[in-house]
Amino acid sequence: MKYNSQKVAYWFFALSMLLLSLQIVYGFIMAFAHMGYDGLHPFIAFNTARAVHTNLLVVWILSGFMGAAYYIIPEEAEHELVNVKLAYIQLISLALVGVVAIIGFHFNYWEGRKFLEIPRPLDYLVVANVLTFLGLILTTLYKGKKRTTTALVLSMGLLFAALLYLPGMIWFDNQTMDSFFRWWVVHLWVEGVWELIMGGILAFLLIKITGVDREVIEKWLYVIVGLTFISGILGTGHHYYYIGVGKTWLVIGGIFSALEPLAFLAMALFAVSMYRKGEKKHPNKIALSWTLGTAITSFVGAGLLGLAHTLPQVNMYTHGTLVTAMHGHLAFWGAYGMIVFAIISYTLPNLTGRKLFDSMTGIVAFWLANIGMLGMTVAFGVAGVAQVYLERKMGMDFGDVQKEIQVHFFVLVVCATMFATGIGMYIYEFIRYGTPSKEALLTKD
Repeated sequence: MKYNSQKVAYWFFALSMLLLSLQIVYGFIMAFAHMGYDGLHPFIAFNTARAVHTNLLVVWILSGFMGAAYYIIPEEAEHELVNVKLAYIQLISLALVGVVAIIGFHFNYWEGRKFLEIPRPLDYLVVANVLTFLGLILTTLYKGKKRTTTALVLSMGLLFAALLYLPGMIWFDNQTMDSFFRWWVVHLWVEGVWELIMGGILAFLLIKITGVDREVIEKWLYVIVGLTFISGILGTGHHYYYIGVGKTWLVIGGIFSALEPLAFLAMALFAVSMYRKGEKKHPNKIALSWTLGTAITSFVGAGLLGLAHTLPQVNMYTHGTLVTAMHGHLAFWGAYGMIVFAIISYTLPNLTGRKLFDSMTGIVAFWLANIGMLGMTVAFGVAGVAQVYLERKMGMDFGDVQKEIQVHFFVLVVCATMFATGIGMYIYEFIRYGTPSKEALLTKD
């Protein structure tokens, strides 16, 4: 750890781990409900559990991104964070918004729009929180001695993520217009600007872990940024098939959404190529595993599985089914969950001064979590194909189909238990590292 203010990152990572734990709990509630064991329905209805599950996903990943920025930007800019106290206030306000939103969902205090359920008053608090965060990051970068491509791409992704939240706050009485702009937030986050954030963090980790020259690694970032903007922006059209927009979007969305895997393929090739070129043998093998795993798993989950059902001829059957859940789980985990785990694994030894990264617990956690997630993906996929056939080809009622595919959720729960065990072991290691210490300052990364 080179700068004392980098310690702020630890507490954002801690919040991420807490929120992820809660997300897993609500995931199990939904899985058991799918199996027919919905005893909690009077207290936690399925739609409530789903809203909490998906919104916790967004918040814990955002908290991880913020923690990554608070660690990376001071080091890249060679300048202490401009206001540490304000960063802690921003952390507390982020946690409070999350808590209020989750409690509100249980009392039907929400807007009801998927992924954007939080009520309007909390939207304004989110905007204030993110503006505070961006002010700290961008001011630190401005006052710093250096402005690297890695830092600029990361900052650009965070800035655009904030700007693209605003269209989701516009009120429309028309459902089509509301859905049109809602996808500006949802799609352009996860298949656009979040990829820039992922690319910036990935570049930072590869520079530190592989020892490959910064100039070589940052050239790849330009390729990733280009592919992300070319495919991601126009690829938004593949969500417009069913909301009443013009037929032109059927063609545009189909073509450009099919190109979206190229950005993730570039990241996978980028990471593996840099690892093979690297001369530096970094001792933190767990951080390396999460870093390379991010690039490869994101290509499979976000790239290949997204391509598998994004074309209009296929999507007309799979849209809104468990096939989407198959793609969504591995995509979010591979592209964004794993990159947060990678940056945490790299920074913890530097923040705490405790080199615990060679433990068997960390390695087992990596494999259990990823094998479990892969098993969940397969279970969702098989259940989704069965759902598509029975519901949309055979014409069975939705409720009857759900009963027919209950058996697949038994497999899913088994795999989810494996995943949760791996996450639990990772969090155990996180706790075992302890909190940041002054002795860690100026230790060699």
